[in-house]
Amino acid sequence: MQEFLPNLRFDTNGLIPAIVQDTDSKEVLMMAYMNAESLRLTLERGETYFWSRSRSELWHKGETSGNIQKVDEILFDCDADTLLIRVKPMGPACHTGERTCFYRSLEVA
Repeated sequence: MQEFLPNLRFDTNGLIPAIVQDTDSKEVLMMAYMNAESLRLTLERGETYFWSRSRSELWHKGETSGNIQKVDEILFDCDADTLLIRVKPMGPACHTGERTCFYRSLEVA
């Protein structure tokens, strides 16, 4: 199944981290995991699909909320073990309703 992605390095569970970034604002929206099937669907359909580790199933971002993410570009890092997916979000990325999943911060001394 991974022969169409010969340069990518999936972990021992068959997953690769995917950082999702807003194409226009450059804001990091979320981080999720993909397997070969979710990446294939994302490439074919132009919307993000991920692998849910907690539910052990594929999920289409926005399938229930309507907050889909239209993919503009998929990049991978120098080690080929992390993806950066640039998207046009059609609503909040976070299940809490926040625009990004990264809306909380820690104090730095």
